[in-house]
Amino acid sequence: MTFTQATPLTVSARIFLSLGSISACASVAFSAAFAHLPVFAAGVPVMVQTALTQQQFHSLGLVIVGLSCVCLGASRWLLAAGWLMLAGLLLFSLNLYARHVLGFDAFRALVPWGGGAWLLAWLCLTLGFASAAARKTAS
Repeated sequence: MTFTQATPLTVSARIFLSLGSISACASVAFSAAFAHLPVFAAGVPVMVQTALTQQQFHSLGLVIVGLSCVCLGASRWLLAAGWLMLAGLLLFSLNLYARHVLGFDAFRALVPWGGGAWLLAWLCLTLGFASAAARKTAS
């Protein structure tokens, strides 16, 4: 694929690029806010630091999914990877923020499901790359 002119973004690419960028921005804002919240006067807990790190890392993962949709075409594997990364952000990072900042602990049991969603997301991304390579080889 050559990029002699601007490549139009598909809806899927726009969604994942936008969500990844917004999530990355939010992680910076959360990091700054957490450093100044009275609830964290004694320091930001390790779990919250982990949630921030994972949010930043998987925000970039969403951007990778979006760019992959542009370059390779939106396949079911790439779409699954993107939605699973988003699910992981909600179930893991945002869940831990809610627990430590707001004291909302009702969804504590879902945190491991967020980690599982991220594992599946990276596997789906791998399958998306492999299927794209197989399609290119077949044509």
